[in-house]
Amino acid sequence: MEIIIAADHAGFELKEAIKQHFSQKFQYCDLGTFSSDSVDYPDFAHPLGEKIAQKKDSMGILICGTGNGVAMTANKHSDVRAALAWNTEIAALARQHNNANVLVLPARFISAEIAFEIVATFFQTAFEGGRHERRVNKINIH
Repeated sequence: MEIIIAADHAGFELKEAIKQHFSQKFQYCDLGTFSSDSVDYPDFAHPLGEKIAQKKDSMGILICGTGNGVAMTANKHSDVRAALAWNTEIAALARQHNNANVLVLPARFISAEIAFEIVATFFQTAFEGGRHERRVNKINIH
């Protein structure tokens, strides 16, 4: 599976750690940033949102300091359901109930070890469909 991944400067180190930790499990389309030099998070979240919106069934990971900025930005794109998760339960529910296709991580508030658990949970959890599908179908404004 190829994961589209991006981060701002606050998420750069965690992005690199995730890529290394899951190198045997995932391939990555890394949209940057490629250093810890200060950047503007929309410059990375928008390209990820565009790629997710264009390629159905694609999945992504976005990382910034709190996760809020990149989540808000990515969710401006149709068919992107970016979910901020700081523990495994939230990650699982985002997939099960919301069919989230982008995992958003708050780099300044979780350890790399917790992030690894969240990533694993997110990508191992399936959407339940059923009553949740009706709700998810109401998210996009047409």
